[in-house]
Amino acid sequence: MIPRYTRPEMASIWEPQTRFKIWFEIEAHAADALAELGTIPKEAAKTIWAKARDATFDVARIDEIERETKHDVIAFLTHLAEIVGPEARFVHQGMTSSDVLDTCLNVQLTRAADLLISDIDKVLAALKKRAFEHKMTPTIGRSHGIHAEPVTFGLKLAYAYAEFSRARERLVAARKEVATCAISGAVGTFAQIDPRVEEHVAKAMGLVPEPISTQVIPRDRHAMYFATLGVIASSVERLSIEIRHLQRTEVLEAEEFFSEGQKGSSAMPHKRNPVLSENLTGLSRMVRAYAMPAMENVALWHERDISHSSAERMIGPDATVTLDFALMRLAGLIEKLLIHPANMQKNLDRLGGLVHSQRLLIALTQKGASREDAYKYVQRNAMPVWRGEGDFQTLLKKDPDVKKHLSDAEIEEQFDLGYHFKHVDTIFKRVFGES
Repeated sequence: MIPRYTRPEMASIWEPQTRFKIWFEIEAHAADALAELGTIPKEAAKTIWAKARDATFDVARIDEIERETKHDVIAFLTHLAEIVGPEARFVHQGMTSSDVLDTCLNVQLTRAADLLISDIDKVLAALKKRAFEHKMTPTIGRSHGIHAEPVTFGLKLAYAYAEFSRARERLVAARKEVATCAISGAVGTFAQIDPRVEEHVAKAMGLVPEPISTQVIPRDRHAMYFATLGVIASSVERLSIEIRHLQRTEVLEAEEFFSEGQKGSSAMPHKRNPVLSENLTGLSRMVRAYAMPAMENVALWHERDISHSSAERMIGPDATVTLDFALMRLAGLIEKLLIHPANMQKNLDRLGGLVHSQRLLIALTQKGASREDAYKYVQRNAMPVWRGEGDFQTLLKKDPDVKKHLSDAEIEEQFDLGYHFKHVDTIFKRVFGES
């Protein structure tokens, strides 16, 4: 985790103290269940909670023990025994390290997902507000980066809103898929521990029992989780690139907010660069990169190995922290985005009406021209306009082949900008509902 791109609330999920607190809770809840089953004394379970519930675990001491034992869970259990005393002998009975590690990881991932879902909600709120603000603001739609037909800026933001709505649904599903608990023992057979212990711990930790584990929770669950984060990051990048394109000097239809005292360049005082959206593009690449090791972690040897462990220690915190930062930066970017309707209109008019070419094509075919001829008539009048040689509507009115089918008034009718926006309300209702 790099502090520059880390927000405290998400970072706290991955701090050692949080991890050890979760480990303790897993062990203590398991002790409660073992006590109810009569496997260990009830007083021992109570003592475990009483002695360590509010303890601050000594991370340096645990690290010291691990340097000798070369085993993180044993190091923690040794330190826990120093806190609890003799009753610590009843901790971890019938369990294996992965029961603690995997259950803890899934607790952390579900907590991280909850924050990310909240982040997406903030992005959605910002997109909805600005979309309705510019619902009918005309702008040019582009395909291949070239002027195509008119859209509204509200529709551009509605596209993003629909995409992030899907992102939210995927993340909710990924959270559910990864929210499982395994307290099943050395190779997942419950030979040394009753399945009811797992059920108790799962409920206490806000998880559900893993239907069948080996010594680990299957990593296809985690692969889906991190792949989902990667897809969300791709949506972040898509919107960021749109803003970067719109901020280009030659376009300047929208731009990032530039605060008082902000500097755009160390060399050129006039610069106002799209630094936030460029930053989001880079962060998105990193989140996607973490999906690959998660997928490679699925294939473990037999009932378990630890080839996944080192990767997860990095990708768990880094992917969630990075996406959390990116989503919150994106929400703020949209909230403060500067939008320039006058420049949008200027760019719309730049091609002298060529953006209405399809309407002319259709109108000609409806009046009897073949599609091939209609396309030829429209294109031959459009190309000179591309070269700056005349006005599209004027050229069409002088074309004898066009005039065989369309009057001047009918030609003029095809240049109505509002025609393109007659279904904006319908699209908005599909995206936002009846609000």
